[in-house]
Amino acid sequence: MARALSPVERIHWLRLARTPNIGPVSFARLVERFGSPAAALEALPRLAKRGGGDAPKPPSESEVRRELDALDAMGGHLLASGEADYPAGLAALDAPPPVLMALGHKHLFARDMVAIVGARNASALGRKLAHTIAADLGAEGLIVASGMARGIDAAAHEGALATGTCAVLAGGVDVIYPPENTPLYERIRAEGAVVSEMPLGQPPQARHFPRRNRIISGLSRGVVIVEAAQGSGSLITANYALEQGREVFAVPGSPLDPRARGANRLIRDGATLTESATDVLTGLRHLLGRAFEEPARENTPPPKDGAAVEAEADRIREAVLELLGPAPVEVDEIIRQTGAHPAAVLTVLLELEIAGRLARHPGNKVGLA
Repeated sequence: MARALSPVERIHWLRLARTPNIGPVSFARLVERFGSPAAALEALPRLAKRGGGDAPKPPSESEVRRELDALDAMGGHLLASGEADYPAGLAALDAPPPVLMALGHKHLFARDMVAIVGARNASALGRKLAHTIAADLGAEGLIVASGMARGIDAAAHEGALATGTCAVLAGGVDVIYPPENTPLYERIRAEGAVVSEMPLGQPPQARHFPRRNRIISGLSRGVVIVEAAQGSGSLITANYALEQGREVFAVPGSPLDPRARGANRLIRDGATLTESATDVLTGLRHLLGRAFEEPARENTPPPKDGAAVEAEADRIREAVLELLGPAPVEVDEIIRQTGAHPAAVLTVLLELEIAGRLARHPGNKVGLA
């Protein structure tokens, strides 16, 4: 059930979310295990030591207060997972981004969204189609989400400006990237919404874009792909959408155009072939206006004895490390091969992540950092 955080709780919530090595999964596990972000922050040194590394340093309370004050001065909003105004699509994820910074009209997050993403080096026809689909979806009452990149993203935002659009950024909400989209950013901020989970002032980095893509798909009922090369970020968004139980739509293109190969493959693998907004609306009709379905969560009943779980974690730690490598492996496979209680395995993984020795990957997979 949604509840409002107190001002003090919001400080601790943001401190834990801004702590290095703490991602959405580890944040959720820490809060679940210790009951509050404040208690989790106190436990970090012990957990990092058990994981074989140095404790990550959280930002100070004064640093977090300065960020919140700066956001407030911009007219922005902090959206914390678990609060009533947090986007429902993201709240249904396992696990949701702990915090979002938002500029513009946050009431748009209460409406159904559709994402439109695609190539940065898009063709003229691709841009025109993205603009048209966005405008037509907006006319039907849907908010269009995208990543404000050049090409297809920008065309989609422009098509939906009059009816509502949401830009998800890989840097801070106050960092405009690419700079050429400054006029578009200013219009979206004034007429739509801009959102990011990154700190204010944070320039976008390559490792941030998958996290941005996860938010784009998580906000949306479905994702429309218009021109995407093999291995592109747009396909990462489509993969997140499938993992999250969202619908995937793809516009077909010429086999001779490398920008069409990703979308064509998605269609071959079962995505809805899309030529207009009508195809999208038809595919989403059974979902619009309904609550988001939460993905299947790991079956890990809470242990009766926390000390016993830590003792088992100590016993299996080397076995878990032996199963890990640079290539991502499913957490369920680690649990199966160790034969240990799931809570003990998850404890080891959490400690390794906090110590900076573990990286999480899509599909509930982990690997050595």
